[in-house]
Amino acid sequence: MKVTMPGLTAADHVFTVPLDHADPGGATIQVFAREIRDPARTGDLPWALFLQGGPGGKSPRLTGQAHWRHVLQTHRVLLLDQRGTGLSSPVTATGTDEELAARLRHFRADAIVADCEHIRKALGIEKWETWGQSYGGFVTLTYLSRAPEGLSACHVTGGLPGLDATADDVYTRTYERVRAKVARHYRRYPGDDERARRIAEHLAGHEVLLPDGDRLTVDRFRTLGKKLGMGDGSERLHWQLAEAWQGERLSDEFLYAVMAETGFVGNPLYAVLHEPIYSQGAPTRWSAERLRPADFDTFEMFTGEMIYPWMFDDIRALRPFKGAAEILAATGWPPLYDPARLAANEVPVAAVVYHDDMYVDAGLSLDTAARVGNVRVWVTNEFEHDGFRVAADQVVPRLMRMVTEPL
Repeated sequence: MKVTMPGLTAADHVFTVPLDHADPGGATIQVFAREIRDPARTGDLPWALFLQGGPGGKSPRLTGQAHWRHVLQTHRVLLLDQRGTGLSSPVTATGTDEELAARLRHFRADAIVADCEHIRKALGIEKWETWGQSYGGFVTLTYLSRAPEGLSACHVTGGLPGLDATADDVYTRTYERVRAKVARHYRRYPGDDERARRIAEHLAGHEVLLPDGDRLTVDRFRTLGKKLGMGDGSERLHWQLAEAWQGERLSDEFLYAVMAETGFVGNPLYAVLHEPIYSQGAPTRWSAERLRPADFDTFEMFTGEMIYPWMFDDIRALRPFKGAAEILAATGWPPLYDPARLAANEVPVAAVVYHDDMYVDAGLSLDTAARVGNVRVWVTNEFEHDGFRVAADQVVPRLMRMVTEPL
């Protein structure tokens, strides 16, 4: 299907790929992607592949050129709904827990890269560039480890992973950064600590139900802190807290917003695979839960991008995945990165590292940049994790220039 919208034309593609690329004659799934281009740019333009953040995030749905304006001057862009997301075959909680866990093992970055290579060859593309946002940068490093011959250049925005960092390494650092973001929020908005404490105390002493019937617990309320890693996250959290009450009860507006923000509807993969993306052999064993510092249990403290076992009991969309999630947390995973191959990398890579990133540790990112060949890094504190979305006119052209600059 072809669609025309302001400043671009779009064509939809659906590809049939093996669920398990090691078993090409076995079960198959479908992967959806949307090709966009500037209608004013004619001819056979080179391709750029967008790898969304997540895990479990679908590609953005565009109504115009948005942050792709600069790339579309020279390229056509393929917006990939990674397997299990968006219009690609959905992940459903069918079969036994063991069968579901076995199926979910085919949804990490290694399988996504195999899908990308299948699609590249199906479209007759010799090589393409990639743009990896957040988790899309993790996928990029797996791509460079597995199939660099398909890549002409890579751009990474806030997503260089630690090559051999364990889930415990990641969450030890993450708790420190979340603590700093919460403290910064309370300095910016004095009184929000009292507002948060009042809500948490109310939830601890009363049964408050969300519109879908889930109970809003203190732990679920604390997860609203996840947005503090975005440029406008502190402002959005402040107004949520300031406008939470209607008399002596929490308002319907507040409860609907919390349900939507914390419900994982349409995106269970984010929760199920969030710790496994950091596994390089050993099981994660619910790393965020094991490493949770005591001060994160106080009423005014928020959490961030952590996934906890209680979520698979308390959140409606995740309950069907509980048994499989327990199996996956106790299971080792194969490595996603090849340090030796990455050290010898010749594909130009340009990466922006956000110095104060709450989700991706800058220290681990810079360590990786030093260990991967042909990488150019821009470190900045001008933006939070969403710099690619909110400041595309600054971020995109700079990364495009960087891949052509000599080291």
